[in-house]
Amino acid sequence: MKDRIGSVFIEGVKPQLDGGRHAVKRVAGESLTVRADIFKEGHDVLVAVVRWRQASPHEQQTDWREVPMRPLGNDAWEAEFPLARNGRYQYTIEAWPDLFRTWTSELKRKVDAGRDVRSELLEGAALLEGAAARARTVDAADARVLTEAAVRMRQPPTPDLVAVALAPELATVASTYPDRALARRHEPELEVFADRLKARFGAWYEFFPRSAKRDGRTHGTFQDSEAWLPYIQGLGFDVIYLPPIHPIGRTARKGKNNSLKAGPEDVGSPWAIGAAEGGHKAVHPSLGTLADFRHFVQAAQSYGIEVALDLAYQCSPDHPYVKEHPEWFQRRPDGTIKTAENPPKRYEDIVNFDWMGPARESLWTELESVVLHWVQQGVRTFRVDNPHTKPIQFWEWLIRRVQERHPDVLFLSEAFTRPKVMKALAKVGFTQSYTYFTWRNFKGELQEYLEEITQPPVSDYFRGNLWPNTPDILPELLQNAGPGAFRLRAALAATLSSVYGMYCGFELCEGRPLPGKEEYLDSEKYQLVAWDADRPGNIRDWIARLNNARLTQPALHTYDSLRFFESDNERVLFYGKRTPDGTSTVLVAVSLDPYAPQEALLRLPLEWLGANADETYQVHELMTDQRSLWQGSDVQVRLTPEQPAAVWAVYRFRRTEHAFDYYE
Repeated sequence: MKDRIGSVFIEGVKPQLDGGRHAVKRVAGESLTVRADIFKEGHDVLVAVVRWRQASPHEQQTDWREVPMRPLGNDAWEAEFPLARNGRYQYTIEAWPDLFRTWTSELKRKVDAGRDVRSELLEGAALLEGAAARARTVDAADARVLTEAAVRMRQPPTPDLVAVALAPELATVASTYPDRALARRHEPELEVFADRLKARFGAWYEFFPRSAKRDGRTHGTFQDSEAWLPYIQGLGFDVIYLPPIHPIGRTARKGKNNSLKAGPEDVGSPWAIGAAEGGHKAVHPSLGTLADFRHFVQAAQSYGIEVALDLAYQCSPDHPYVKEHPEWFQRRPDGTIKTAENPPKRYEDIVNFDWMGPARESLWTELESVVLHWVQQGVRTFRVDNPHTKPIQFWEWLIRRVQERHPDVLFLSEAFTRPKVMKALAKVGFTQSYTYFTWRNFKGELQEYLEEITQPPVSDYFRGNLWPNTPDILPELLQNAGPGAFRLRAALAATLSSVYGMYCGFELCEGRPLPGKEEYLDSEKYQLVAWDADRPGNIRDWIARLNNARLTQPALHTYDSLRFFESDNERVLFYGKRTPDGTSTVLVAVSLDPYAPQEALLRLPLEWLGANADETYQVHELMTDQRSLWQGSDVQVRLTPEQPAAVWAVYRFRRTEHAFDYYE
């Protein structure tokens, strides 16, 4: 029978990642739109469905469900299914010929041509009998309707009988019970992972708890760090990211400014993890206890802030693992343990695991237990240190295993590396990734790069978390250009992506470099730092207004709605975002000049706005709290180092029964 009716082809299924090798990403509460080209030789009427189910976590697994696909023309089909809960979903497409509707289509053409349709009615009767047989175990009433129609269609043809055969109601019932043995199913099954909302929208603030005392001399504690929470909340950040909080090794400990000689008071690099006091599951005694850490997590939650923890899979030579499991580490031919290197850099205070060595099974299992340990302490977000220096297959294994049990766990990839490696890490499961934004300063390169990472196919699996600075990186622009540079880089990061972050001190315009390097002088990576939150020249209010704009405008919560528009000035970038339902629309103009005012004529995207050239609408500029009425296709803007960005919420007018109102 299959050979007689020919083949149904299902091609170009979207979204899918590397032929189904990896899951695409979405957020719980969204729906996944599935598209494909579906066709068959001849003129058969086709039916197609998307089959889907939630596959994990196990306790939320559902049975397979189906949603009908709708034809879009030219053999293109589309359907959506809901991603109601956080977790992994599977989906595929199944399509088959609708034999009865195909038959009725041919019957009508023959009747209209005046043909004798006695034989055709007998064919239809056989199709109805088959459908009735399939209906008997599902709906007895439908089975009777189909059987009675089949009996009538075996009688000599009359106009009334033909009308019965062509009745849409009969076709609807018959099509409800198709012969699915004729169906073609797309293989392999595809996957989508629905993250929680924080995966797509969040503002990160990186903070070293050991500097919480602010005096640069006294080692801070988790309790001291709690005093920072109102400050961080006031800036508008909702994720506080802590570098490693574990005991720090003493062997080859680094001194100030990465000196190879450490004094007795030098605190060392937090990334040199492990000492006699413990390893990756312990906290540094000077910070407090594990109970103190849990209290800090709970305190942060009371301020609406989530704690993200650094996941750095490397050890100091003093780590308990080194003695307990020497088989886990790389060694030189002379038997000495290998220290970490990234030529010309060498990290004398760090040794690396033998990731693919003979003991990898026990090693990988132990490293998985590290994540699960901190999940038990209340951590649901991890910033992963240098994942591109570890096997990608390890991350694929780890992330999937963790998310099978805890689908709400998020992983941020700190991968300043080659583009394909960065993307491969995102494909195997990293929720977010650092990006090259840190070094993109000019209009053309910013637009080109952001269009790449915020549009399909890349945005199906890659979420760029934009950071203008990190403890490792002080870009040249921030070293030389003063507060104007800090303002404009913050504005770009906060509005180009829906997830961004900054390292403590950015709001204070800290830009003192090591001479000739993109690194901080007196880096907090190697010493305690005295932070003066009221330092003259700080841009705290600017950052707070920026984050408030993000919080209040749903359009800025979206990642893949970014669109760039025309500005006649190469030093002014113009772009916008909007929610899928159009209820929130934001336009943004940012000056790329930290030194001098810039003016630009902006070409308004009227079609994108859904506005006419003669329509008047209101805009609310959120950084200065100024409202204006716009009309026409152009607007003039002047941006300065003090106000380098304009963020407009756009409100369209609508006519009500008695007056005009506007959408807000």
